[in-house]
Amino acid sequence: MATPLEHFVCNVRNLSANGSYDQLCDFLNKSSELLLKNVAHLDDVLATLDMQEHSLGILAILGCADASSILPMWILTSSPAKCTSLLVPAMESRSASPRISLKEMTLCAVADLCHSYTKLLVDKKQPMKGIHILMKAINKLQMTSTQLTSIHADLCQLCLLAKCLKPALQYLEVDVDDVNRENGHYDSKHFLLYYYYGGMIYASLKKYERALYFFEVAITTPSMAVSHIMLEAYKKYILVALILHGKVPPLPKFTSKVVNRFIKPISKPYHELEMACSSHSTDEVRALLTKHAEQFLRDKNVGLVKQCLASQYRKNIQRLTKTFMTLSLSDMANRVKLSCPKEAETYILNMIDDGEIFASINQKDGMVVFQDNPEKFNSPAMFKLLEDMMKGSIALDEQIKRMDQEIMVNPKYVQKTTGLQEDDIAAAATSSITSSKVPAYSM
Repeated sequence: MATPLEHFVCNVRNLSANGSYDQLCDFLNKSSELLLKNVAHLDDVLATLDMQEHSLGILAILGCADASSILPMWILTSSPAKCTSLLVPAMESRSASPRISLKEMTLCAVADLCHSYTKLLVDKKQPMKGIHILMKAINKLQMTSTQLTSIHADLCQLCLLAKCLKPALQYLEVDVDDVNRENGHYDSKHFLLYYYYGGMIYASLKKYERALYFFEVAITTPSMAVSHIMLEAYKKYILVALILHGKVPPLPKFTSKVVNRFIKPISKPYHELEMACSSHSTDEVRALLTKHAEQFLRDKNVGLVKQCLASQYRKNIQRLTKTFMTLSLSDMANRVKLSCPKEAETYILNMIDDGEIFASINQKDGMVVFQDNPEKFNSPAMFKLLEDMMKGSIALDEQIKRMDQEIMVNPKYVQKTTGLQEDDIAAAATSSITSSKVPAYSM
C-alpha cells in the first residue's frame, strides 16, 4: 500500500506532466501539513523529483517551515548551475495565465531560494550569473510594478558586485507604495538593504540627489534598536550630502531616536569632516582625510571621501563667480588652493560641461570670464521639461488620493476613528465608499 508521501510524489508528477499548474499549486498548499509531519523523509522525496519537470514541488518542500535546515544544506551541496536549473523553470510562465499562481508556501520558497542562491553566487564570486534569474523572480512575485519584495535587495547586491548597474535601475526608479509580505516572512533587513544598496548604485552613477533620498529612507525607517545597515547608510548619507550641498541637511523630525542616541556618536570622523567642509578650507579637509584615512578605508568609503574633497574645490570656485567677473587661472589656483593653473583649467572646463557655472576661458592670456545663465526659459525643451514635471505632479496627486481612499475604507482605520465594534466595521466601510469625499491636495 502506497504511503502518503508516495501519493504526494505521484500527484506532483502527474499534475506537472499534464501542465495543470493551478491545480498543482492548490494541491501543494493543501499538502503543507503532510510535509510538516514527514520532515525527516523530505530528503528522500527531493531525490525522487526532477528539477526541470517538478520545480514547483521541490520549491514547496524547500519552503516547508519546519524544513528550514534542508534549504541551506541543499544550497551548500549545489552548484550555481544546479540552483539555476531549479529557479528557471519556476520563473518561466508555462500556464495559460500571465503568471503561475505561486501561492503562500511557494512564494516563501522562491524568496528563500533566491536569498540562498544570491549568497552562493557571492561566495563563488559569480554575481553576473544571477541577475537575469532574480529579475524574473521579482516579476513573478510582484503584484504590481511598485511593490517591493525581499528579492529586490538581492538583485541590487549582485548588480553592485558585478559592476552591472543598469538592470537594477528599472526597479529603483519607481515610487514604492506596497511591500509583498510573503506570508509574513518578509524581514525588515531586506527593506533596509534595498534602500542602502540603491543609494550605493545611484552614488556610483553620480546621481547624488537620488542617492541621498535612498540613504535617508534607510536612516529614517522606524526602529527600536541600532542596525548596522542604518549606521553604514548614515555615514554615506553624510558624504553624499557634502558632495551635493557642501553641508548636511537636518534629518526629518520623525527619525528614530536611536539615530541621535547611538549612531551619531559612533560616526565622529564623519561629523568632523562635515565641520571641516563648513569652513570652506580644503587644507582642513585634506588634513582630516589623512587623520582618519584608516577609518574611511575600513568603512570602504575612500572613494566618496575623495569626491568630497573634489566637491569642496568646485564649491569654492562657484563662490568666486559671485565675487569676480574675470579672474586669471593662476590667481584662481592660488585662491582655491589648487596645485597649478592647469588643474584649475581642468576644473573650470568640467564644471562648464556639467552646467555648474557659465564661463569662458581666453587661452591667449589665461583669463576666465564668468557669465550669467544663458537660459531664457522659453525654449521647446524647457516647455517639455515643465510639462513632464506637471504630469508627474498630477500623477502623484492621483496616487495620494487613491491611497487616502484605501485608508478611509480600511476596517482597522474605521474602527479606530469611529470606535465601532467589529460587527459594524463592514457596514461602516461600505458607507465610506459611497458617501465619503476625498479631500483635494494642492501640489
